[in-house]
Amino acid sequence: MIVTMDKRGSISLPVSIRKDLGIKPGSHLELSVDADGAIYLYPVEFYRTIRLNDSGLLKLKEARDSETDKLPDWFEKERNNAEIDSK
Repeated sequence: MIVTMDKRGSISLPVSIRKDLGIKPGSHLELSVDADGAIYLYPVEFYRTIRLNDSGLLKLKEARDSETDKLPDWFEKERNNAEIDSK
């Protein structure tokens, strides 16, 4: 399939490809180029990242210990996948 680059360096992905890959306005794509110059686009998803300072971590610990309410599912997923941010 041939596409044409415009003067801004943009290309339009044909609707059939967008539909097959589930790409919609606002979708993110990972672009890579191999040693032979082939260009690859991969759809990617971003998930919310939560960063807490010491005070926020303490409040979160208190909330966990109290077990008075259930956290939203998206928060539970983030918490379970949390890592220490050394930055």
